[in-house]
Amino acid sequence: MRNRLGGCASMRRFTWLLAAFLILAVSSNASNGQKQKKKKNKDADQSSQPTPMPATPDSDQIDRDIGEMLAAFQLGKVDMMHKYYSDNVTVVSGEYEPPIVGWNTYAPLYQRQWAAFQGVQVNRRNTIIFTHGDVAWATYQWQFDSMLNGQPYSLRGQTTLIFNKVGDNWLIVHNHTSQIYPTQTQQSAAPAGSRP
Repeated sequence: MRNRLGGCASMRRFTWLLAAFLILAVSSNASNGQKQKKKKNKDADQSSQPTPMPATPDSDQIDRDIGEMLAAFQLGKVDMMHKYYSDNVTVVSGEYEPPIVGWNTYAPLYQRQWAAFQGVQVNRRNTIIFTHGDVAWATYQWQFDSMLNGQPYSLRGQTTLIFNKVGDNWLIVHNHTSQIYPTQTQQSAAPAGSRP
């Protein structure tokens, strides 16, 4: 009789455990169903609202700024160029000459040299941009085409720019240009330092 009662007690415990497990499983499923329903409603509410545009990465902003700076360079718009340069910029040209220090020193030299050319066009390619905190650097190759004294004039070279982030703007603090020298006749006809 003991085995029968012990067996019955074990069976009852098993039934209670099974019932408790089923109750937990059912309540868990019901809870998950309610959570999923709430999530679907929340997703539906969010889908009706416009999705904000992701922030533009710094490298995209710098690439766009270089393009706008070169457009201003081609047009001879020194004030538009200044938007992208720090007041204390240093500029190293492809010539063997001392670096130019400060925007106020660079701007008149640029204007004087730009005036000698007609129809300036600068094409940029192979741009590589790195950012690190509030400092960035970019390097690119360029092709400069224009007319000088009524003759076609072309140069090719590379530029490295170093930027410092001030507020939301990336300003050029250093511009180093290297050029592949043109033929001897073009080289003697060109004013010095007229590179992008």
